[in-house]
Amino acid sequence: MTTQAEPIMRAENLDAGYLPGINILNDCSLEARKGELVGIIGPNGAGKSTLLKSLFGLVNIRSGKVMLNGRDVTGLKTNELVRAGVGFVPQSNNVFPSLSIEENLQMGLFLKPREFATRIDEMWDLFPMLADRRKQQAGSLSGGERQSVAMARALMMNPSVLLLDEPSAGLSPVRQDETFIRTRQINKTGVTIIMVEQNARRCLQICDRAYVLDHGTNAYEGAGRELANDPRVIELYLGTLAQDVEAKAGQADAQA
Repeated sequence: MTTQAEPIMRAENLDAGYLPGINILNDCSLEARKGELVGIIGPNGAGKSTLLKSLFGLVNIRSGKVMLNGRDVTGLKTNELVRAGVGFVPQSNNVFPSLSIEENLQMGLFLKPREFATRIDEMWDLFPMLADRRKQQAGSLSGGERQSVAMARALMMNPSVLLLDEPSAGLSPVRQDETFIRTRQINKTGVTIIMVEQNARRCLQICDRAYVLDHGTNAYEGAGRELANDPRVIELYLGTLAQDVEAKAGQADAQA
């Protein structure tokens, strides 16, 4: 991990929400430095996904600001943020099911089509399992495979920051492990990652730093492994979060 004085992405004192007069985020802040993997955990309804969507221009920010490489990008449209170097992978509905894997990746580079040949070769190297099945329709893939397609498509624009919204949600424990390994591999290529994750313990194991949100505001922040061993975080959050993850994993196994 490398660091620099100025964070590559920073959220400052955000108040944000979906409905007029109702905030989901309240004075919420976050920063990610170049090369970091930053995790966001917390109980259901804490505002984790809302924070990520606020960074990507999908939620109305009522006060505060979002900075990218020292530039105020608050209120920019999603396509402008993509062009500026931000990639986003939503939790669900994250592929074009009727298109092939290769066509999905092509959609990820619609702003720079001339770079397609170079970028897709890099994605085949990073996701070799997709290369072998490039002509297969994305809708026929498993949940973990669709997640890989979504990540690869977001990476086609060569973003400096990648936002991941619960990448392991709905996956079996084995597929979750594969997703976390892949996330760390992407991070090691130099991409800064900000990841919302329901599997709090696993997230804290692999991230450099993490934020614990509660009721839309920062409850704790620090190094991932330090938070994983913090008695306050364990007592207040990790126990109930682990139960939620185990229940969802059991459902995924039953559907597999």
